[in-house]
Amino acid sequence: MSQAVVELLAKDLSAQGEVYCPHPKAGMQLWSGHPRVYLDVAHTGEARCPYCGTVYRLKAGEKVAHGH
Repeated sequence: MSQAVVELLAKDLSAQGEVYCPHPKAGMQLWSGHPRVYLDVAHTGEARCPYCGTVYRLKAGEKVAHGH
């Protein structure tokens, strides 16, 4: 499993406050990764992919817009 940590900006999240994995910012090629999964980052500030272990984390100081 990967131990990569990907720092995200609030604008990288979907309207629902999610990010998908595999993600281009993680440096993995989408065609050779795993099934796309959506991870809720807005509520906790961090989420780990259950397939590859990549951690997606909001960059320090980033604020998620109201409604996420």
